[in-house]
Amino acid sequence: MRRKTVLAIAVLPLFATLTAVTAPTASALPRLQGKSVDYNVLAAPGTSVETIEAAARAAGGKVVDRNAAIGLITVTAPEHGFTERVNRARGVTAAARTRAVGQSPKTPGAPKHDEQAGVGLAPSPSPALQKAAEAQQNKAQSRSAVQSVGMDPLDSNLWGLTSIRADLARDHTIGDRRVKVGILDTGVDGKHPDIAPNFDRALSRNFAKDIPMDELGQVVDGPCEFRGCIDPSDWDDNGHGTHVAGTIAASADGFGLSGVAPGVSIVNIRGAQDSGTFFLQPVVNAMTYAGDAGLDVVNMSFFVDPWLYNCDNNPADTPEQQAQQRTIKTAISRAMDYAYRKGVTQVVSLGNQHTDLANPLPDNSSPNYPANTAHPRTIDNATCLSLPIEGPHSIGVASYGPSGMKADYSNWGTEQISVSAPGGYFRDYFGTPWYQTRENNILSAYPRNVAFANGHIDAAGNILPPGAALKVMREVKPDGTLAFYQWLQGTSMASPHAAGVAALIVSKFGNYDARGGVLLNPDRVERVLQGTATKTPCPTPRVLDYPDRDDTYTATCLGGPEFNGFYGAGQVDALQAIVSGADYL
Repeated sequence: MRRKTVLAIAVLPLFATLTAVTAPTASALPRLQGKSVDYNVLAAPGTSVETIEAAARAAGGKVVDRNAAIGLITVTAPEHGFTERVNRARGVTAAARTRAVGQSPKTPGAPKHDEQAGVGLAPSPSPALQKAAEAQQNKAQSRSAVQSVGMDPLDSNLWGLTSIRADLARDHTIGDRRVKVGILDTGVDGKHPDIAPNFDRALSRNFAKDIPMDELGQVVDGPCEFRGCIDPSDWDDNGHGTHVAGTIAASADGFGLSGVAPGVSIVNIRGAQDSGTFFLQPVVNAMTYAGDAGLDVVNMSFFVDPWLYNCDNNPADTPEQQAQQRTIKTAISRAMDYAYRKGVTQVVSLGNQHTDLANPLPDNSSPNYPANTAHPRTIDNATCLSLPIEGPHSIGVASYGPSGMKADYSNWGTEQISVSAPGGYFRDYFGTPWYQTRENNILSAYPRNVAFANGHIDAAGNILPPGAALKVMREVKPDGTLAFYQWLQGTSMASPHAAGVAALIVSKFGNYDARGGVLLNPDRVERVLQGTATKTPCPTPRVLDYPDRDDTYTATCLGGPEFNGFYGAGQVDALQAIVSGADYL
């Protein structure tokens, strides 16, 4: 699999730092003019963040955010003249206007996104279905890492849980609370009754500030819900991150539903906007925090945006756009290297473009931020990366449906895939009564505030006809606390199944220290995950045709039963990982 590694930056001696900010004479500097906008400025290898901060200020900018580990800063400056100034300074690798670095959509029915917008979005209901008709936090319950627990009432809907035999793995371990799984996403509803028992509020952070509108006056997040436009660290205004968190580690306590690893801890490291867009600085900050905070596994169910592929020098792009993409590639690669060195296992969704990542198709969707600014581009696989899936140390996860068939939307290819996992497939079982049923998707936690904003429930928590059409579910605790659940599909839903198994592997085989920390090298986690996966051969014939799709939905599977482009090393298996994982360490 293709991997690119970028060396970490080192701090220069003081004399080098002082000389690195030498700038041209004032008479040679371009004039600063225009409205203020944000820029990302990236340090060259061997250059300290203080050096580029000084260079940015000398060029007329104001530093508003920094990440010393990666050498990345965010600067506010006039829209004309700043990049020409700062790029003259020694130690600056690139300076570019900021753009979003990931996309994960709002829940079905939300006004800001549609099915083409990104990861994990469930299909719109059929016309027939369209016609159909805040929670208290539970106290955390301490559990032993080897305690066996039963199934929760809604677990009978979780075909993905049983497909990977996570239900049977509970007789051996439910995961250890000292194992911490980071959710780098739109946020996590830490008050949801299924999330609250395992939610680590002390470690959770929100690195993203709400942005009401973009520079073109188009709505991004809409009005801020909280003072200062920064949501609390237990909040999710989108629903995507909460759904992911529930699949990984919803508690098994006899209520609602449970996750793959119901005994591990959930840590929200939010890097996304309410709208589902991910900007570079918050994502990098979240990645490095994961390493610094001692997180063991991080799930990343998003893709790089505004560029579906970040290229070095694509001739269809302007020099400024090329600089944006090079900055994103380098900064994300550095951040993933940093997290890896700190012991973080990084599990990443493979993407929903129905594309062989080794043979990318022309891209007509980028840049998709701001909206309506895309232009056609030919993609060179050697110099263009889809991130974070093509970043270093990623464990790429493809998606299959309840029949075991590769989901039509799922990307594939031997170049980036590691394993496959249940992600939902609404169109599975073509020609049978199960075709296009919600139950073919993945059920998980749904924030009450998002369900209300989407018109799926009323203020009292009653499910409205649009919610019923999507089969939104509700459970009530004895004290009257309400919990809601929704069905979604996507590689966004496959990745957390694999992340949950990774958390079980760390729980079972990790080295525990006296301070409560756990360590298992990410490479060893990946070896167990791949080695214990259920070997799944390519279909016969190898060219998979989807009868209810057009000719563009055709995929060719390459490889053998041990490793192929549809399933990687196989379908993840929680039970096998626990009982025979030691053989791969």
